[in-house]
Amino acid sequence: MNSTRTTVTALLAPLLLGLLLSGPGASAAVRSDDASSPLGPNFLWGVATAGFQSEGTSPDSNWTRYVAASKGKDDPVGTSADFLHRYASDIQLAANLGVKVYRLSIEWARLEPQPGVQDPSAWAYYDHVIQAIKAAGMRPMITIDHWVYPGWEAAKGGWSRAGMLDDWLANAKRVVDRYASYDPMWVTINEPTAYMLMEVQNGGLNPLLIPYFMSQLVKAHKAMYAYIHAHQPGAMVTSNVSYIPTAEPALDTLFLDQVAKQLDFLGIDYYYPVSVGDASAINAFTGTQWKAKLAPEGIYYALRHYADQFPHLPLYIVENGMPTDNGLPRADGYDRADQLRDTVYWLERAKEAGMNVIGYNYWSLTDNYEWGSYEPRFGLYTVNALTDPTLTRHPTDAVAAYQAITAANGVPSSYRPTKAPEFCSLVDFLSSCLDPVKVP
Repeated sequence: MNSTRTTVTALLAPLLLGLLLSGPGASAAVRSDDASSPLGPNFLWGVATAGFQSEGTSPDSNWTRYVAASKGKDDPVGTSADFLHRYASDIQLAANLGVKVYRLSIEWARLEPQPGVQDPSAWAYYDHVIQAIKAAGMRPMITIDHWVYPGWEAAKGGWSRAGMLDDWLANAKRVVDRYASYDPMWVTINEPTAYMLMEVQNGGLNPLLIPYFMSQLVKAHKAMYAYIHAHQPGAMVTSNVSYIPTAEPALDTLFLDQVAKQLDFLGIDYYYPVSVGDASAINAFTGTQWKAKLAPEGIYYALRHYADQFPHLPLYIVENGMPTDNGLPRADGYDRADQLRDTVYWLERAKEAGMNVIGYNYWSLTDNYEWGSYEPRFGLYTVNALTDPTLTRHPTDAVAAYQAITAANGVPSSYRPTKAPEFCSLVDFLSSCLDPVKVP
C-alpha cells in the first residue's frame, strides 16, 4: 500500500469555485429503495498485504537502507506483524472473513540475497504461503514488485542502471515459473507513479531520470504480461493505479496509458478525496493520513473515470481502507466498519450504473509497517508491533462487518451511507462536481 498519496492539486480547488458553482446540475442515477445488490455471484472479495510491510525480519533492500539512512523514518521495520512466521494463522483469519482473494507480494530481496544466489529457504517459505492460501479456498493475487528490491541492486544504482531491468525480469520470470500453476491473479508493479515518487523522495532516483525510470517500468510490465500469458493460459494481469484525485489523467500518461493494451483488468487503489474548500488530503503526503478527510463516494468517481476511459477493461479495487492514528478513534468519528459498508454501497451503485466492477480488496488484513512508521493503522486486525511482543491480532469492528458483507455479497438494498457525499467533489476533477452522485 502506498500511504503517501500526493494531493497537492487540491490546493487549487478554491480557485475553481466560481466556475463550478455555475456549472450544470446534472446528477448520476439515484439508486431506488428496492434495488438489490447487483454485484453478482462471481464478485471477488479480498484482502491485500505486502511482504516488506507485514513479513518483518527484512533482508537487505533499498527500503532497509532508506530506513537506516533517514532519521525521518522514525521506526525500524523490525518484526512488523511477523507474517513471516504467522502466515498460516493470518491466512486463516482472511479465510474466516469469507473472502476469495488474498493479495501478497513475493519479495525479490528475500529470494536473491546476493547477485545470482537464490535462497532455497525463501522459495520454500513462499511455496508454503501460496499453498496455504489455496488450501484455505482463496486465490492468490501475487504482486511481483511492491517497491522493494535487493540491497545489492540499490548499491549498483537501482533503477538508474540499465542492467536493472534485465535483473528484474530474470527474478520476475522465476516467480512466474514457480507459481503460475496455482492460477494466481497478477500485479506486475505496485502503483508505478507512487513508486516513482517514493524512489525520488528517498534518494533512490534522481528526479532527472523520472522519464527513464517510467519507461523501464513500462517495458517491465509489457514483458511480464506476455511472459505470464505464455505460461498461464487465461491469466488475469494488471498493474494497480494509485488514484490521485484531479491529477490522475496527467499521471496516467506516464505509465497506464502506455500499457492499457497489456491489461486484463484495471487495478485501482483509492483512499482519499479532494473537494472544493477542503485540502485535508495533503495529510496523506505528510504521514498523518488519519487527518485526511474520507469520502467513500469518491470510489464511485474513480471507477466512473476509468469505466469511461477504458470501457473494455474490468475494474478491480485492489486497495482501499481507512487510516487511524495508532488505532485511536478518528477525530471525525468515522469508524472502520462504517467506512467499509459505505464503500460497498458505492461499489454497488457503480455496478448498477453499468461499470464492470469485478472485485474489492481491503487494505489491509493486519496493521503493518507504513513506509517509515507504525503510526498509521489500516488493519482489519490491530497489531501493536512496537509495544506488544506477542503481536496479538485484535479484531476491529470491521471484521464482523466484512464477514456480513461477504456472506450477503454486499450491503442490503435499504442501506444508506453514514457519510453524505461531499459538496463539489474533485476526485475526477470537474466531472465529479458537475455530475455528482446522490443518496435517495
